[in-house]
Amino acid sequence: MALPFELFVAQRYLKAKRRQSAISIITSISIVGVAAGVMALVIAIAINNGFRTTLQKNLLGATAHVTITERVPGDGISGWRELSQKLATLPGTIEASPALYEKVFVNAGGSSSGAIIKGLDLASPRLTEDLVPFIKQGSIDKLRETEEAVPSILLGSKLAETLGLRVGNYIQIINPLGELTPFGPRPSYHRMRIAGVVETGFYDVDANFTFMSLGDLQRMMSLGDVVNAIEIKVADIEAAPSHAEKAQTLLGNKFVATHWMEQNKQLLGALKMERIVSLITIGLIQLIAALNIFITLVMMVMEKQRDIAILLSMGTRQEQIRRIFIYQGLLIGVVGSVLGLILGYSLSFFANKYRWIELSEEIYSISYVPFQPNPLDALWITGFALAVSLLATLYPARTATKVAPAEALRYE
Repeated sequence: MALPFELFVAQRYLKAKRRQSAISIITSISIVGVAAGVMALVIAIAINNGFRTTLQKNLLGATAHVTITERVPGDGISGWRELSQKLATLPGTIEASPALYEKVFVNAGGSSSGAIIKGLDLASPRLTEDLVPFIKQGSIDKLRETEEAVPSILLGSKLAETLGLRVGNYIQIINPLGELTPFGPRPSYHRMRIAGVVETGFYDVDANFTFMSLGDLQRMMSLGDVVNAIEIKVADIEAAPSHAEKAQTLLGNKFVATHWMEQNKQLLGALKMERIVSLITIGLIQLIAALNIFITLVMMVMEKQRDIAILLSMGTRQEQIRRIFIYQGLLIGVVGSVLGLILGYSLSFFANKYRWIELSEEIYSISYVPFQPNPLDALWITGFALAVSLLATLYPARTATKVAPAEALRYE
């Protein structure tokens, strides 16, 4: 298939040997600049997507999409069964289940650590999806077992690692507000068996959380049939804010409904700002590449004045001359974009697969930099690179149409 006249001339000009080697060098630099900008954008967006998706997956695997608590903390939610049934009728709700959170100390021999115990409704069908996949050692079935009236408990993986504990070991749970005496509250001590180790991948959960049966926790804390939270799982996690508003309207002012985006507002805000800053900063690379394209075409117009004059003398229209140089700039943009996309997606794939960049979990909550490139991002990234390349061609292309054939060929 024959190429259009303007495109044929444009690609011949780019591939032809130069009388001025500087033009070839600048052309190569322009292609490298476009490729570097596209590659950097792909990698930056992949990192941002990776962080958001990984943190969101790990976090929501252990926490709720919408959480219902008392507006003024009191004795707990006593009518949680009726409230759970009522909340389960809201459109888009997968499940509304009770939860009980209590702060305790975990003592294992000579070492101890503060922790949060979460009491779970073991009859909940969602446990097989929300918790079971994260059990690294042991099983959820062992949580239902009691050995000589010793309750079972699941430990976060980092907490178990810090205390040097394994499945089957016994620990002591200290409740600092266990018993009320005439002299004030006195700690209560409870012996428990480790039924399993949970690893969500989210450091704060793995280092601070433990899990046990809701009934066992209520008895250990000397509570009645109460909970301090009702957790809702919704079908569309992005619709959690509107779901929280519906739950709030249904329950009235005695309770408050918060969603996962609100609870992690600082983290999500930081990721959003990081994305914006990355786009602006890395976008400057494209502007530098555009400047190189501009210089290349200006120098090429100066070099090709005789050729332009001959083409005009042979009947080539000014619009065709303009398109020749516009196509040259776009060809540079296309070649650079293709190279940048190949490099960007390849590096992102291997960096994520082999976890090239490790992180401190205590600071970043995950152990490595996740790369998750979105194929659809290639469309707007390429469009942006070509748009910048096109803008860089407009002035040189316009200048080329102003070449006067008589002046350019006077001394030929």
